[in-house]
Amino acid sequence: MKERQKYLIKGAELINEGSRTFQDVLVVNGRIEKIGGGLVDSTAKEINADGLILMPGMIDDQVHFREPGLTHKADIFTESRAAVAGGITSFMEMPNVIPQTTTQKLLAEKYALGAKNSLANYSFFMGATNTNLEEVLRTDRSNVCGLKIFMGSSTGDMLVDNEQTLDQIFANSPMLVAVHCEDEETVRKNLSEHIQKYGDDIPMELHPVIRNHEACLKSSSLAVDLARKHNTRLHILHISTAEEVALFRNDISLSEKRITAEACVHHLWFSEKNYKEKGTLIKWNPAVKSAQDREAIWSGLVEDKIDIIATDHAPHTWEEKQNVYTKAPSGGPLVQHALMALLDSCKQGKISIERLVEKTSHAPAICFQVKERGFIREGYWADLVLVDLSAPHLVTRDNLLSKCQWSPFEGQQFSSSIHSTFISGHLAYKQGSFDESISGERLVFDR
Repeated sequence: MKERQKYLIKGAELINEGSRTFQDVLVVNGRIEKIGGGLVDSTAKEINADGLILMPGMIDDQVHFREPGLTHKADIFTESRAAVAGGITSFMEMPNVIPQTTTQKLLAEKYALGAKNSLANYSFFMGATNTNLEEVLRTDRSNVCGLKIFMGSSTGDMLVDNEQTLDQIFANSPMLVAVHCEDEETVRKNLSEHIQKYGDDIPMELHPVIRNHEACLKSSSLAVDLARKHNTRLHILHISTAEEVALFRNDISLSEKRITAEACVHHLWFSEKNYKEKGTLIKWNPAVKSAQDREAIWSGLVEDKIDIIATDHAPHTWEEKQNVYTKAPSGGPLVQHALMALLDSCKQGKISIERLVEKTSHAPAICFQVKERGFIREGYWADLVLVDLSAPHLVTRDNLLSKCQWSPFEGQQFSSSIHSTFISGHLAYKQGSFDESISGERLVFDR
């Protein structure tokens, strides 16, 4: 590890582990050495954080950075920079790239790309198919975040729809299994019916009718049943319906749960009413659904039935998004603005800032058993974010950092901004400027 500057962060209001306190933080060689009041160290670079909030960095457990093979859309370098500017200090990236990350060789090659190109800390999921169980079982659970199964449509052969294969994966997976849940048969039937009626130019507001509640609940219920059958460590991604929230428990601690769930920023911010204005820019799978579904997801978070907030950052080019319904891909860029959007949700009273830190930092660390990250604790890595709650940020085309150069938030003024981001003790971002001299670290796991 390259030598890192020593920092003394003075006077910030710490939001950490359910409390708000005014304390100083001393960062030495990438780690938090001391937390307390009135700290002094003449050898450290002092940062005046008066009036700022200090939080542990967001750990985003679901992103698509498109490298290798789809780098016309995005790449690890550009998207990790956007993430760091948005207060995301660690990410876990998905395997649906080209070639798909479904062998140990390809997984190792992807980690080499991360080591070379990522400004943020990183981990990559191993991908499952109907035919690669042997490769899956060779995955090292100590330094790979998890196994990803698409139980709904994906690129190439990554749809796992063979019931026997699913049963074997759930029975034998050496680690957490993260799943995209939409029933493929239901979606294909609905899509066929709508193409017969409209052709390719299906109105965008029918996206949640095609990828409906039934498709999500049927697939999520199957995943939960398989996990209960085999005691699998299951994590269901991007919950989008009120009905799915009821699948999850809140009567035990997160560390005891064998089945957990994630909500994503777009399902917490947008609703079907936004399709008229935003069109394909808010076309995601699973679909953004009703305002009632959105409120149920918020309730699920507050009630601890849903454990984590993530982005599902998935860029496509502007030109690709301008196509008609059947040709416009699903997904969009979110890492740069997710935390700012969530801080606005705090001001709107949807969630407290203490609970927000829990859902974006503490819970991902607990859920994935990330080693020495996700909390502001002495001895832990200094993955830290300074936030200015009184400095508005207007999203414009000129200040977008994702390679695709568009955002569903364009024109939105957030009430807060990201002041500075520390990645493993390195001040990688401060008020619009980057220091790319030190790369992020590979995440490791206490398993």
